[in-house]
Amino acid sequence: MKTAVLYVRVSTDEQADKGFSQRDQDERLRNYCERQGIRVSQVIYEDYSAKTFNRPAWTKFIAYLRRFRGKTDLVLFTKWDRFSRNAPDAYQMISTLKRLGVEPQAVEQPLDMDVPESKIMLAIYLTTPEVENDRRSLNVFYGMRRARKEGRWMARAPVGYKNITTEDGKKKIIISEPQASQIKAAFIEISKGRFSIEQVWRLCRQNGLKCSKNNFWLAIRNPIYCGKILITTHKEEQAFLVQGVHDPIISESLFYDVQDVLDGKKRKSIGGLKMVSVDLLPLRGFLLCPKCGKQITGSASKGRSQYYHYYHCSAGCDFRQKAEEVNRIFEDTLDDYVLNPKIAPIFKEVILDAYDNDTMFGRQDRKQYIEQITALNNKITKSRELLMNDDIDASDYKKIKSEAEQKIAVLDAKVASVPDTFITTRELNPLIEKSISILANIRTIYCNSDSYTRRKIIGSIYPQKIPFQDLLVRTATTSEPFRIMYLINKELEAEKNKKTGSNLSLSRMVFQNGFEPLLAESESDVLPLHYWKAWRIAARATNI
Repeated sequence: MKTAVLYVRVSTDEQADKGFSQRDQDERLRNYCERQGIRVSQVIYEDYSAKTFNRPAWTKFIAYLRRFRGKTDLVLFTKWDRFSRNAPDAYQMISTLKRLGVEPQAVEQPLDMDVPESKIMLAIYLTTPEVENDRRSLNVFYGMRRARKEGRWMARAPVGYKNITTEDGKKKIIISEPQASQIKAAFIEISKGRFSIEQVWRLCRQNGLKCSKNNFWLAIRNPIYCGKILITTHKEEQAFLVQGVHDPIISESLFYDVQDVLDGKKRKSIGGLKMVSVDLLPLRGFLLCPKCGKQITGSASKGRSQYYHYYHCSAGCDFRQKAEEVNRIFEDTLDDYVLNPKIAPIFKEVILDAYDNDTMFGRQDRKQYIEQITALNNKITKSRELLMNDDIDASDYKKIKSEAEQKIAVLDAKVASVPDTFITTRELNPLIEKSISILANIRTIYCNSDSYTRRKIIGSIYPQKIPFQDLLVRTATTSEPFRIMYLINKELEAEKNKKTGSNLSLSRMVFQNGFEPLLAESESDVLPLHYWKAWRIAARATNI
């Protein structure tokens, strides 16, 4: 008498859609064995898809057959689609079973494996359910692609959103706070290019963002946050973006700025700095070793009764300085950037003048963007005419159109980022007053702030890492606003002492034609703009 193992498999969707049940299969298999005089050794129940053989119960069954060879003659199932819905995997598994001395057989689709022609029927039985699966998958794929083209997000909501079902039964995603605000803050910080992506992620995690590092990288690349949904490339259809039906968390302009940072198109002002630092080591990561040029880090050493903090080289050389001394040196350098209250009115006037210039450039940029968009649209129109005249192939036209549309999308976002109207002087005055108050008390604010605020102040003054020796002699490269402030203070100091150092680039004399810079006779005579601004403020201040 032959011994058989009964294999009863059903997947959840099949049980719901087609009425397959494990009890029904079990009954039919037992009836078959009773009629054929086959002894049943065990029954294997499986609730798993048949797309592969990576099924828990089946894996244990194969292990059983290898351990107890010769104890089983048959493995029986009702139909071949209960065995597998993947023809290549099925043929391989049939070979494995034969090597183990076991014959697979479908009781409702019996085949004599010794007859060569039976392989044709076997191919039909195995291929038919595979084709059915593929067709179902294809229908689902095209349905989801159509939904995405209509602006619907067809997946689990990304961080910052949540899935809901509306009253009419439609599914959509909506903004979920406070995660959405954390994501927006992350985009803003990354766009500034001051810290690495991991550092921004860690800061957001500390502030409550629930997102792994890998998901964070995917999130900042996902255009869904600016209201767009990516339609991926499929066959001859190129990838493109569509407007989503959900509300955006950030602007398109901010999204593209972040992509520029990620792609290396936007230079980072500070690279590789650790945002998290103890209060006594705010300069950790900003300084460079004077001996080997490597980054200076910091740590604490335990003494008898307390900890002592030091800055030391990360490369392991013997540079080591007490943190208190280095912090004091830096605090002393802040005096060079304190705004003199006497020149505050003039400083305010120059800021307003600079704002007028910047808004003028903004209007010019907007005009240039619109002109570029018009040129690209004309390019598409011209290529369409060439296509109709058979001067170019359809594939060339599609490539030209796709490239132009991608550029237009970026330019549209830039146009949207440049406002049609700008804030008035009345609206700008409170912001300027606040800035002047900060500059006039920069050292006090720094000394009374927490570690994170201190590091923001350091980063705003020094856009690059600071060689330690340059910090001592106060020659480190600073950002534009603080460089102007330094020049103004030096010029005022020189006026107070009635002398100008030979190393100063500014003159304390006011020319006869007023405060505007003289026209240069040659290009080499032109001074940088920040020198003219500093000269203008200092010159007027010395005549108050």
